[in-house]
Amino acid sequence: MFDKELVIDNLRTIKKVLETIIERKNVVASSDDFLHSSEGMMRLDAICMNLIALGEVTKGLDKITKGQFLPKYPEIYWSGVMRMRDKIAHHYFEIDTDVVFQTIEEDIPRMLQVITRMLNDIE
Repeated sequence: MFDKELVIDNLRTIKKVLETIIERKNVVASSDDFLHSSEGMMRLDAICMNLIALGEVTKGLDKITKGQFLPKYPEIYWSGVMRMRDKIAHHYFEIDTDVVFQTIEEDIPRMLQVITRMLNDIE
């Protein structure tokens, strides 16, 4: 078994990161909004930093639960979350803003719903 309190702490951290990404995305209507101003580029940087944090905490959660917890919630592509972290961190200058925008537009809100459910299930 795993440390339930540590899992809850990680889930709360993930929830906070997801909420931050959603908040920062609210003024972005398309991927072009990232590229047309220095403010847009700063917003992209901030969102990418949070996507890195999201992937890192997700990796940690998977590690402390020995790979047994995340598969119970297959509606999220967990390995994709972790791989996106690696892609941004190691290949930052190759970031596709369309992929980032699609992720924050479609996947992040869904992931927030699942993380909220995960917290309810474990608490």
